Amino acid sequence: MIHYSDFAIIEGLRLNSDFIIRYVYKEFFPTIRYLIKNNAGLDEDAEDIFQESLYIVLKKIQEDDFELNSSFLTYLYSISKNLWLQRLKRKRLHEKNQSELVHFLSAPDSGIEIHVEYEEKYRVFVEQFENLSEDCKRLLRLFLGKMSLKEIADEMGYKSELYAKTKKYLCKEALRKLVENDPSIKALR
Repeated sequence: MIHYSDFAIIEGLRLNSDFIIRYVYKEFFPTIRYLIKNNAGLDEDAEDIFQESLYIVLKKIQEDDFELNSSFLTYLYSISKNLWLQRLKRKRLHEKNQSELVHFLSAPDSGIEIHVEYEEKYRVFVEQFENLSEDCKRLLRLFLGKMSLKEIADEMGYKSELYAKTKKYLCKEALRKLVENDPSIKALR
């Protein structure tokens, strides 16, 4: 197989050369797959990250001031690594949020509650959380992620902290009503 210089790869990608894109996949994908799989990822994750990374590279090299200051592999690898770390961080935050969701509305009323009842309440809570609007789900996840109301307002594009606080309250109440009105919860009473 012919090996291309970093310059040839960059120029080929700038020209959207199918041959160079196939070469990049064949030559560099195994390295990225190794990175992802050795850091809690699957083959599908590796494919996604590689494609996202290549897309970023394709966009970056079209910029007039683009300059490759390392090998092409190092550049692609660093983008892939950063994307994967971001994805792992989001995944861990999501898992943490899911475990905290039960405690968000209310803790069990007493230490006597049966484990099965608690599990049913958790199941209903998670199910009803998914029935909220995307906006409410995102806001509550940010809140559970310990973001301040100011940060939430900025992230969500709200005009003020007060609006973020009001919206958080409304979303929390909407979730509380969904849970309280669920037939499974009514049956536990």
